[in-house]
Amino acid sequence: MNYAFDFSVLTGENLDLLWHGIQITTWLTLVGAVGGGALGIFCAWSRSLGPRWLRPPVVAYIELTRNTPFLIQLFFIFFGLPVLGVKLTGMQASLLAMVVNLGAYSAEIIRAGIEATPRGQFEAGASLAMSRMQVFRHVVLMPALQRIWPALSSQVVIVMLGSAVCSQVAAQDLTYAANLIQARTFRAFEAYFATTLIYLMLAILLRQALRALGWALFARRSPA
Repeated sequence: MNYAFDFSVLTGENLDLLWHGIQITTWLTLVGAVGGGALGIFCAWSRSLGPRWLRPPVVAYIELTRNTPFLIQLFFIFFGLPVLGVKLTGMQASLLAMVVNLGAYSAEIIRAGIEATPRGQFEAGASLAMSRMQVFRHVVLMPALQRIWPALSSQVVIVMLGSAVCSQVAAQDLTYAANLIQARTFRAFEAYFATTLIYLMLAILLRQALRALGWALFARRSPA
């Protein structure tokens, strides 16, 4: 069977669809990374240095999230929460799912960096009359992030690629655009081949951007 390739279907209106999908995927990734990173820092602090009463719920959240599929988490948020009166759009549910998922994974990555901090650094901060929170922010957190930045960057890329399932709840991301183009043109190879290349490009660009951000944040710091 001879198949005549026709990539011209990816021009005009369909090209605009792909561009819109790229923008949505990028927006979900950026906001999800910031929200998930902040949540991860909080959870890592809670497990390592926070009050004892806070640790059980944080551990339960981390274990529940890390041991269930992202797609099920997304479906629970989008289809399950409305039973409790919490109704979210596809975009809102996708963003919340990405924050929750990245928060759990990044918490364990960041905690590893925190627990690798020498006890002498805690004592040095305390000797300067710094509060526990000030010691965490200024003495512990930045060196910890410097240690685990490559692993954390890889996790952000993984979450970006995992966002492809957000199309299942009608979030108009890149995969949603590819599905729509395929349904319109019946050109599955062209639509998904182009989408594969775009995801590859986005992953490479995101990794390079995170590497540059890490250099900007930690260039003046010597490894702890």
